[in-house]
Amino acid sequence: MVNKVCILLFYSFIFTLEGTCQNGLTGKIDSTNIYKPSRFKIVVISESLAWGGSLVLLNDLWYKNFPRSSFHFFDDNGEWLQMDKAGHASSSYLLSFTGYETFKWTGVNDHKAVWFGGGVGFLYESVIEILDGFSSGWGFSIGDEAANTFGTALFMSQQLTWREQRIMLKRSYHQTMFPNYNPGLLGNNLLEQINKDYNGLTFWISGNISSFLAKDTKFPKWLNVDFGYGASGMIGARQNPAITSGGTPIPHSNRYRQFYFSPDIDFSRIKTRSRFLKKIFFVLNIVKFPAPTLALSEKKLRFIPVYF
Repeated sequence: MVNKVCILLFYSFIFTLEGTCQNGLTGKIDSTNIYKPSRFKIVVISESLAWGGSLVLLNDLWYKNFPRSSFHFFDDNGEWLQMDKAGHASSSYLLSFTGYETFKWTGVNDHKAVWFGGGVGFLYESVIEILDGFSSGWGFSIGDEAANTFGTALFMSQQLTWREQRIMLKRSYHQTMFPNYNPGLLGNNLLEQINKDYNGLTFWISGNISSFLAKDTKFPKWLNVDFGYGASGMIGARQNPAITSGGTPIPHSNRYRQFYFSPDIDFSRIKTRSRFLKKIFFVLNIVKFPAPTLALSEKKLRFIPVYF
C-alpha cells in the first residue's frame, strides 16, 4: 500500500507557510495576538478546500482501483515491524502542530487554537481510516487510529500543560537498496521512496533539555536529545518475497529493528525577527538534523559519524 504520509505532510507544509506564525514556532503563547475574523474565515475556507481536494486526490490515487465494501476492520499491526504506526503518530503530531500554528495566526486564544489544531490533525487521519474501512483493499486499522491518537495527544497535552512543545516527533530518510527488489511497493524513484521505503525512514522523539531545567540555565536552548526508531531488511509488509515480479531471485535479508540515540537542533528556539526565517526553521524542524549517532541493531552497538 502506498504510504499516505506524503499527502499529510504536503497538507501541513502548505498551511504552515500560509500562516504568519507570531510565536516563533515553538508553540509558546504570544500575548499580543488579536483575533482577526477575516483571517479566521480565510483559514477555515482554505483548509476546507485543501482537505476536500486532498481526499479527492487520495480517492483517485488509491480507492478507485478497489471495489467498495461494507465497513470492516483490518489488523495490520504485524506489518512493517510497526514502522507504519510510527509514521501515523508522526504525521498526526505534525498536522496538529501546524493546525495550531495556523489558527494562532488568526488571533484566537491559545486554548481554542490547541483544540482546533488538534481536531484538524486527528480528524483528517481518522477520515482516511474510515475510507480504508469501506475499501476492499484495506480496512479500518485500530492500530493506525491508536497511533493517530497518540500523535495528536502528545501535541495537545504539552500545549495545554506547558504551553509549549518540549518533546517533538521528527523523521529522517536515507536511500536503501531494498526498493530495487520491489519498486512497486517501495518506490520507483527517490520521491516515492521517501514516502514508501520504511527501510530508510527513521522516526525520532526529540526532547529539548533546557525546557525542563531552571529558566536561568546556561544549557543551550537549541540543543535536543533524540531517540530514534527504524527497521531494515523489509521487502514485503509481513514477509519478504522470494522472487521479484520479473522472476529474479531476491537475496535473503533479515528483518530487524534499529534504535538510535543522537543530538539534534531545535530550530524553533533560535531567536529571529525574520518571518521568512521562522518559516524556514519550521521546515527544518520537521526532520532530524544529521549528527553523530549511536545505533543499536541485532544486539550490536555501533557509532555512525553522521546519520540521517
